[in-house]
Amino acid sequence: MTEARAKARTRPGESRFAQGFALFAECLLTGVWIAVAALPLVTYPAAFAAGARHLGRRMAHERGGWREFVADFRAAVRRGWLVGVAGWVALAVVWVDVRAVRDGLPGGPLVGAVGVLALIGAVVAGLRAAADWRPGASWRSLLAGAGRRTVLDPAGSFLLVGGLAVVVCSAWFSAPLAVAVLGAVAAAAVAVEKRHRGR
Repeated sequence: MTEARAKARTRPGESRFAQGFALFAECLLTGVWIAVAALPLVTYPAAFAAGARHLGRRMAHERGGWREFVADFRAAVRRGWLVGVAGWVALAVVWVDVRAVRDGLPGGPLVGAVGVLALIGAVVAGLRAAADWRPGASWRSLLAGAGRRTVLDPAGSFLLVGGLAVVVCSAWFSAPLAVAVLGAVAAAAVAVEKRHRGR
């Protein structure tokens, strides 16, 4: 079995460039899958978890496609939709906070900055939790562990913040481009979690 895995990873006859380009193309396709699965708005954690799991299989040269993505999405959305609702509530709280700052709340700039930073930290923790998701895993324990890793692994967290910034800039430039970049952020989250486990 170890020999089979080694052969699968090397893939004789295929250059590193070809493998890298194939992974890049898979990231773009996965971004589209994530965007479609996240259309109900509360399913975005499950969509991202399924996308990250798909890309994790691709990086390990394991088989898997649309059917496996859908199966993972169905498993993740059972409790993942609650995480999606909590995310929208957090966003609404920060939006109210920022509005209060604009209206001249005493000490507002500090409160607004803390709220925005907390939201960014929560988004990064959510990405890390989704990248670590496996069927049967508890979202609560995943988020607790991801919150700790977000603080204890600042390099990985800043990488994900950079990926999110690219998505936002892409959306500002062209919405379809942002959809494709979602897959690259999922791949980055998988790589960050793999790097952290290997430390």
